[in-house]
Amino acid sequence: MKNVLKELLSTLIYVGIVFLLTFLFITFVMQRTEVSGSSMYPTLHDNDSLLIEKVSYRFSDVNRFDIVVFPYRYGNNEFFIKRVIGLPGETVRIDYDGNIYINDVLLEENYGAEKIEDPGIAVDGITLADDEVFVMGDNRNHSMDSRDPSVGNIKKSNILGHAFVRIYPFDSFGGIK
Repeated sequence: MKNVLKELLSTLIYVGIVFLLTFLFITFVMQRTEVSGSSMYPTLHDNDSLLIEKVSYRFSDVNRFDIVVFPYRYGNNEFFIKRVIGLPGETVRIDYDGNIYINDVLLEENYGAEKIEDPGIAVDGITLADDEVFVMGDNRNHSMDSRDPSVGNIKKSNILGHAFVRIYPFDSFGGIK
């Protein structure tokens, strides 16, 4: 009887450690998320499953064109997936021709699915603080992003992580650019 209790206790401790390590991994290292909507089309599609790594931004800076995940400030458990366009300290401006300027220099990029129709609050230029980034969806005319005052600039501390690989659907498995 003593051996059975000892074995049961050992198994419970083992299972507890596995759950604790899994919790710590998901909380601090990596987690799965699902794309909801078409704001990142054509790069990401509705219902794509992605892995988000949460460690690198604790030790390094966010890079232009990274795809990041952050909470929507007015939604309960609602997260946005967007591409970083403007970096801390930069001024982002979008003209009515759909051109994006960083510090008055035209940004060369080809992630947008189409010409920007509405520059939103970026038409007059937005200067980012030292702890903020400016994000946009790749489906520029169907994305609620930093051009919208309800989203605005994103504090680096609010970025959950960097989406780096698509794990589903299987025929699209691979790194995300």
